[in-house]
Amino acid sequence: MLSYIFRRVVYALPIMVGVALLCFLLIHLAPGDPLVSILPPDASADLQRQLMQLYGFDRPLFEQFAGWLWRALHGDLGTSIASGRPVAAEVFNAVGNTLRLACLATLLGFVVGAFLGFVGGYYRNSPMDRAASLVSVVGVSVPHYWLGMVLVIIFSTQLMWLPPTGAGPGGSGEWVADWAHFRHMILPAVTMSVIPMGIIARTVRALVAETLSQEFVVGLRARGLNDLGVFLHVVKNCAPTALAVMGLQLGYLLGGSILIETVFSWPGTGFLLNAAIFQRDLPLLQGTILVLALFFVVLNLVVDILQGLFDPRIERN
Repeated sequence: MLSYIFRRVVYALPIMVGVALLCFLLIHLAPGDPLVSILPPDASADLQRQLMQLYGFDRPLFEQFAGWLWRALHGDLGTSIASGRPVAAEVFNAVGNTLRLACLATLLGFVVGAFLGFVGGYYRNSPMDRAASLVSVVGVSVPHYWLGMVLVIIFSTQLMWLPPTGAGPGGSGEWVADWAHFRHMILPAVTMSVIPMGIIARTVRALVAETLSQEFVVGLRARGLNDLGVFLHVVKNCAPTALAVMGLQLGYLLGGSILIETVFSWPGTGFLLNAAIFQRDLPLLQGTILVLALFFVVLNLVVDILQGLFDPRIERN
């Protein structure tokens, strides 16, 4: 098992370096001047040159990348051009907010999606199967930013049950584990959970249907195993693939929540990326994308290891 984990870690290292290189190059190849947000309209050429030297934009790309990567390995992601604050502090605060929201949304999506998938797989071609399939298709198809606005209109504007924006009372961006702050998570988490719910439901339904059609299930029933015992065997066989899908969905939610966080003004990485893009804040943009990409790689690494623990058919020597 240790050799299996070691191999997976070794495979992940070049992927991390490649992700950092792509992140750096794609952002630098994009058009536009990164200093336009802080330079006055009548800035002199000397001032522009001084700022270019200060942020290192006057050096060759390879030298910029090597210096940026070396500093990033030591926890220094640079300084935001727009705000002048350390990028690491802004990114990790936003990552914490997004991680809380994404974990809650993934949990909601997995619980509801797994339930719908098991119902549809066990009762194939029944009205319950068709209803579960309809819910999962709607979940995958509906635009989540539109759903977020509809939920705000219903539950915030009309019913006034839940707050529409922010991470806490008064628009606070600091998280505290109490009901007042948790209420702000409900609408964005429900909105984010719709797509993973649909994907997990369709995946689990296909896995359950395939597992129930295999010969070992007939053998289990022939040996007199009750429905609960058969159900546990089905869960054990479906768990590795369902776990992998859930891990991927959590990774997608960490990096793909820009529209939802913008709709709900949630101070996470999506909201931060949106601001960095419009302000052309290269250090903030690079740092945010790098941290999100590394989270995704690490998450896939953890899922691979957990799959090896759950599924003995995976080679681990």
